[in-house]
Amino acid sequence: MSEERFSIITYMHERHADDEEALSSNRAGVSENAYQLESRSRSSGDAIFNQWVQDIRSELVMVKGRNEEEKQLYNETLNRAILGYEEERGQLLAIIHDLVAKLRLTDTPPRSSGYATLTEAIFAEIIGLNVLELILKQREGLEEIQVVGRRIFEVRGGLPTPSSYMLPSVRELERIQQNLVLFNQDTLNPRKRWAEVVLRDGSRVTMTGFGFTAEPTLTIRFYTVKRFDLASLAGSELATMNLRMKDLLLCLIRAYFNIVVIGPTNSGKTSLIKAIIAEMDDNERIITIESRFELYLKRDFPLKNVVEYEIDEQDGRHSGAQAFKLALRQSPKRICHAEIRDDDANLYVRACTRGHEGSITSVHVNELEDVPDAITDMCMLDGRGMNPDRLTKRITEYVTHIGLEMAVVQGKRKLVRIGEYSYENNEVRVRDLALYDNITDRWTFPGKLSHRASQRIAKYDQAGCSLLGKLGFLQKEDD
Repeated sequence: MSEERFSIITYMHERHADDEEALSSNRAGVSENAYQLESRSRSSGDAIFNQWVQDIRSELVMVKGRNEEEKQLYNETLNRAILGYEEERGQLLAIIHDLVAKLRLTDTPPRSSGYATLTEAIFAEIIGLNVLELILKQREGLEEIQVVGRRIFEVRGGLPTPSSYMLPSVRELERIQQNLVLFNQDTLNPRKRWAEVVLRDGSRVTMTGFGFTAEPTLTIRFYTVKRFDLASLAGSELATMNLRMKDLLLCLIRAYFNIVVIGPTNSGKTSLIKAIIAEMDDNERIITIESRFELYLKRDFPLKNVVEYEIDEQDGRHSGAQAFKLALRQSPKRICHAEIRDDDANLYVRACTRGHEGSITSVHVNELEDVPDAITDMCMLDGRGMNPDRLTKRITEYVTHIGLEMAVVQGKRKLVRIGEYSYENNEVRVRDLALYDNITDRWTFPGKLSHRASQRIAKYDQAGCSLLGKLGFLQKEDD
């Protein structure tokens, strides 16, 4: 027998049926209009409507599901409904209609609401996003919605632009924030002035309140990319790279070069990292370590041998250091670290220098040349008295074999630079293998791989070595 799928509407109907007997006994001898009359006695007009909204909101929050999994699915449905997902919005509209009937509320909304039925008016207040819903109707290409106070920015193609819409008030933004945190059993108040919501599809909501930021903010980052492989990135639609660069990266992956990716926010670093991981052997053990799940490798690549860690630096038992210690005991072939931070820089360096080659990470710096020094600075923070020059040399030679730089160019995400690292005359050097030219909108290939890198590729990937020779990436013996 197949396992029955949890349905939020079915569960609510069952719950309402179970509550009906208790509801009837509690209201014995009271007319069907008593609840309305009691509510109307509190105030009039919008005040009555606001009370009804609070009653319905409380009913929605009280539903928790029959077990922890159902509770998570229910909260996920509420979050997705608020963020504009049509299927979940339909489910919540049906639930609110049932709750209106259960509480025997009049079906006449206040005139100020602008809605034809009470169900629609309450739905708009609890689930609705005000003018943000108009933006969500133009979902094609929408990557982020950024709200600061009343001002709204839309991010498409990695570029934020002012929206033609504006929230009517800062209070309206705070209402949306409170709905999101309420359905996640979280808080956003003067004692805790921030909150985050992460959906299973990778979409993320980050909120801040007065006192932590000058104005309340709301950032909705949607999970938009569905396919991750180098061929897609090299295709004409995305044009993140060309076919020659794709062939180079495939050889670098198969030859277990350690790779570091840089670039500004929304430049496509995560998409590139996932495309690279997609080309790795499915049977090789891959460990991912993230402060928030973002790569979602097991979901997108279910056949890969992946262990995914989500760390919490505020909890020593689940910190990045603890995750690395456990990960190194789980026989990883490669370690994919979303971003090197201060606390785990030493651990990542140690992993790359102790047999876990072919790993990949990202670092926040301006230029590829800055990466080894930036990692060195992070490693030095633990106060162990290491020699910074020797450490930079070690990082350059063993941790950062290949550097990739991403950027947004005319609304398109581009791999603008591929470089090979070396340490010469006590300096970090980057040999450019591929460079993007803004003027011609094409890539140039000014340099070739070093003899050391060429020998590595010949060792691990003879066919790739032959191809790179034809493409002009390898040096000849007499070069």
